[in-house]
Amino acid sequence: MGSFGMAFLVLCAAACVSAQSVDHLNGTPARPFETAARARVFVFVRTDCPISNRYAPELQRLADEFKPNGVDFWLVYSDHAESAANIEHQISDYKLPGEPLLDPKQELARRAEASVSPQAAVFDSAGRLIYTGRIDDRYVDFGKARIAAGSHDLEDAIKATLAGRSVAHSHTHAIGCYLADVK
Repeated sequence: MGSFGMAFLVLCAAACVSAQSVDHLNGTPARPFETAARARVFVFVRTDCPISNRYAPELQRLADEFKPNGVDFWLVYSDHAESAANIEHQISDYKLPGEPLLDPKQELARRAEASVSPQAAVFDSAGRLIYTGRIDDRYVDFGKARIAAGSHDLEDAIKATLAGRSVAHSHTHAIGCYLADVK
């Protein structure tokens, strides 16, 4: 492919990323890929998923550690039936970190290859998907959890992205509640 073709692909990728139809809870358009972040972490959640809520302390720890290093954290609600009031209650009750986004057309979920809650996706500063999958390996199956995680996949992906290294496992299998209507 010639330099013109590569330039077109880069411009198209940037435009496609910017065109994501995600909104803030108040309904105003959000532009999460237009920030100066070194990395962007999207965690796909549902208000009715107990596994999402159980990960709140780990997500808060990661946000506290990495936000000062230029990492943006976003909570993504891809179920069009989620209400702003329920989302606000969940965030308040569980102290979930990050700014909530509404993704009713599941465009961001598809771009991140997300299908369950909780599932994390890490994008680099150029908007490339670097990692998608589980937060860690604590959940082996729905309803089956280890006492402690042995693998910290999301944390490792953030560290690798910030260091400019590739992620050892760029796709892992997340365990949780299915996101509605994601195809």
